[in-house]
Amino acid sequence: MTLRDLKIGNTATILSVGGNGALRQHFLDMGLIQGAEVTVVKYAPMGDPIELRIHGYELTIRLEDAKKIEISNPHEAKQEKTARRKKETIPHPGYGEGGKYHERKTENPLPEDTVLTFALVGNQNCGKTTLFNQLTGSNQHVGNFPGVTVDRKDGVIKGHSNTLLTDLPGIYSMSPYSSEELVTREFLLKEKPKGIINIVDATNIERNMYLSMQLLELNMPMVIALNMMDELRDNGGSVLVNELEDYLGVPVVPISASRAEGIDELVKHAIHVAKYQECPENTDFCDESTGGIHRGIHAVMHLIEDHAKDVDIPVRFAASKILEGDRKVLEHLNLTQNETETLEHISRQTEEETGLDRASAIASMRFDYIKKVCGETIVRPHESKERIRSRKMDRILTGKYTGIPAFIGIMALVFWLTFSVIGEGLKNLLEMGITSLTGLVSEAMAAAGVNEVLRSLVVDGIFTGVGGVLSFLPIIVTLFFFLSILEDSGYLARVAFIMDKLLRKLGLSGRSIVPMLIGFGCTVPGVMASRTLPSERDRKMTILLTPFMSCTAKLPIYAFFTALFFPEHGALVMIGLYLFGIAAGILMALIFKKTMFQGEPVPFVLELPNYRMPGAKNVAQLLWDKAKDFLQRAFTIIFIAVLVIWFLQSFDLSFHLVTDSKDSMLAAAAGFISPIFTPIGFGDWRISTALVTGFMAKESVVSSLTVLFGTTDALLGTLTTASAASLLVFCLLYTPCAAAVASIKRELGGKWALGVVFGQFAIAWIAAVPVYYIAVLL
Repeated sequence: MTLRDLKIGNTATILSVGGNGALRQHFLDMGLIQGAEVTVVKYAPMGDPIELRIHGYELTIRLEDAKKIEISNPHEAKQEKTARRKKETIPHPGYGEGGKYHERKTENPLPEDTVLTFALVGNQNCGKTTLFNQLTGSNQHVGNFPGVTVDRKDGVIKGHSNTLLTDLPGIYSMSPYSSEELVTREFLLKEKPKGIINIVDATNIERNMYLSMQLLELNMPMVIALNMMDELRDNGGSVLVNELEDYLGVPVVPISASRAEGIDELVKHAIHVAKYQECPENTDFCDESTGGIHRGIHAVMHLIEDHAKDVDIPVRFAASKILEGDRKVLEHLNLTQNETETLEHISRQTEEETGLDRASAIASMRFDYIKKVCGETIVRPHESKERIRSRKMDRILTGKYTGIPAFIGIMALVFWLTFSVIGEGLKNLLEMGITSLTGLVSEAMAAAGVNEVLRSLVVDGIFTGVGGVLSFLPIIVTLFFFLSILEDSGYLARVAFIMDKLLRKLGLSGRSIVPMLIGFGCTVPGVMASRTLPSERDRKMTILLTPFMSCTAKLPIYAFFTALFFPEHGALVMIGLYLFGIAAGILMALIFKKTMFQGEPVPFVLELPNYRMPGAKNVAQLLWDKAKDFLQRAFTIIFIAVLVIWFLQSFDLSFHLVTDSKDSMLAAAAGFISPIFTPIGFGDWRISTALVTGFMAKESVVSSLTVLFGTTDALLGTLTTASAASLLVFCLLYTPCAAAVASIKRELGGKWALGVVFGQFAIAWIAAVPVYYIAVLL
């Protein structure tokens, strides 16, 4: 049988894992190894991919990949071994308490002025960013789906000015499968921090410890932070920390990052091991009992020892990676041809003795050791409340007949609440306040006899322009509130699971849905989140499609024109614009698939986290970050744009004050580009100007229009309903803001960024043509 043949609810043992390359290695790293028990949980609503349970966690892969995994006949699941609590050993030490390795003293500490650099390393979705925030006081974005941290972040540990902590992207092993995993490995091997803080999910130690073993092989000072101990304890489990330290040879500190428990003790021990450079006492996880793999690893170690020392790569780590078939490590060692051939002979001999291919032999050795350690040190909990709750919720949210309707319903509810209820109501209140304040300031300046030009600058320029944009802050914050709830709860990972088969028809993986959904909030983090995709092809294609997902910065434009021209159908127009953007993205994806990005999408391998209650602090922090970002734009980029536009609109080329803005410098400059927009219904120079300012920040389109037209009646007299519809579609699709273009340049390079600038403009113009003429006919 293959794994594809296994029915829902059945359990079998993996006999062999087919395939080759990075994907096969990734499967092995995720625990899909010979001898592991695997259970089929369910299929996605569209029948593909498949959700599996292995080593105590949920993993999704495609049916096509499941065909490559050979399994035994179905059988009853074996009961996992659990450690027995000893009378003299408490269930687990208090938060931050530990065993003998906390008392170890080493001579010759580093000089007092040495900056103690730390790498915060762990699996995806294990609480790394939450711990980083606790340690540094920073407030990084925290979410409940793999890949929140897409770049390294630095911070100083609170109370220790001579430290520098780097939060690295989450990885499952030191065999890079995606670009963010490469960031972590390169940092550890090249920058060599003074210490590693390895955060481990205590509720799923088996999966997390696979990475820990490879980190130990690096032979760097290290402390293990057992996170989520509160959750483990609440479900009746515990960890025999002293025994775990004996096996691993490094300090182990129980913590709860979300509750800030055990943090002080973790810091104390991390600084101690870094200051005294206390390296792990155990980096060898094979012994004579492991037979062929033991002899193979040690034979490779003897052969490459001098080369590894020359390039400063830990010899045990290098030997393991060479046997796995890691070409990057092999290239670094600069071996002779004779040595390379000898390594191949050792690898073949290892395969003969173990009966496994070399990569499987290494993975099996590690998981065998993990199984032994967990069997002796983990008091297994009963099924967690979080898992039970997740299973019940998934019956509806990822159910065969309910998953897709639930997704559509959830997103429709989010948009309705944002654009027609909560966001719109708060916007109206803020708008009333700004209007009242503008009137008071205008009256006060008139009473004080302030110069008419200065009064025009303050009232018509600053208050009207910036105030017009500020009134849309409630809508933006409301949308981000709902998106952060979906993200923090773990639902976005399910969306990737649900949408994979559909996205595959467009040439993408289900994982691409996460960057694109983030793109509805802001294109910049959406582009950055594409780093979590393991395929360069998928990454490029996702980045190019993300600008089609309408970001919140465009909301002021939609809301402004909808209120003026479509007041009776506000929610319908808003939803229609979002759907139009998605449809345009789908069309472009199909074109890309047939032209620039031919080939198959990257395989879909994703862990499904348990649903969790969104943290109020996390959500509040995210909203504050987005509101602050918006306000900074309003009072910097948009403020400057408003002043520049007011000046150019108020003076002619001789710097004389004009009575009619059509005689201004702005009109002269905009006159060159306005003919481009005449065929699509808005050739007025003032609209052309506003669209140009939108390249700096999309929100400034509204502020520019309010400054240039002065009153909404003037705008209503210039545009028809058909012109407004065309303009909305153009704003939806045209060139993203400068920040988004800069992020695309950073990820793909200048040529791709220029392609996006001119390509999106052309696409927007082409899409606006039929919209305009159809609207005229209607």
